[in-house]
Amino acid sequence: MRKRSVADLTIGEKAVIQSFDDESLSLKLLEMGCLPGAEVQMSGKAPMGDPICLNVAGYRLAIRKSEAATIIID
Repeated sequence: MRKRSVADLTIGEKAVIQSFDDESLSLKLLEMGCLPGAEVQMSGKAPMGDPICLNVAGYRLAIRKSEAATIIID
């Protein structure tokens, strides 16, 4: 079974961050508040689906869908 990532969320859906698939990108994501155990919610997507907007750590974060695909959720 394939692991679900933040990129798989639908607008309004919430999940808890478990881990990261890309070690080099994980430091950048950690610095932006994407910590394991943190709740994340998909709050919106650009018209073509990329980038996406997330609610995490009390603020909104816009990231590329390819970056969101490296954030593994429960």
